[in-house]
Amino acid sequence: MKITKFQDLDYWQESTSLAIDIYKLTSEGGIASDFGLRDQIRRSAVTIASNIAEGKERETVAELIRFLYIAKGPTSELRTQLYIANRVGYLSDIEYQKLSGRVEHLSRMIANLIKALKRSR
Repeated sequence: MKITKFQDLDYWQESTSLAIDIYKLTSEGGIASDFGLRDQIRRSAVTIASNIAEGKERETVAELIRFLYIAKGPTSELRTQLYIANRVGYLSDIEYQKLSGRVEHLSRMIANLIKALKRSR
């Protein structure tokens, strides 16, 4: 079965789920009032999902690969921002490990898709 909508892609679904969880988490506690870090974390999470969707909508493999690379970049930004939030006390070690693990997993999903797409060309 061929996937025709970006909403059907596993990695898009995981990225939006992550972004929603990030929004919920950053709406509470000390991080909610740290507007700079909170907004940067949110932007990074949303950027991942947005670039996946845009790449799929471009409807060429080359463009999808390009946008997947763009989407992969903010995964490292997000892991860095989560690390900082943990170190300043906004995220518990458990919250940090859970979210950071999800972001790492998503980054690997994107990398694996890029490799598969390149091999299929």
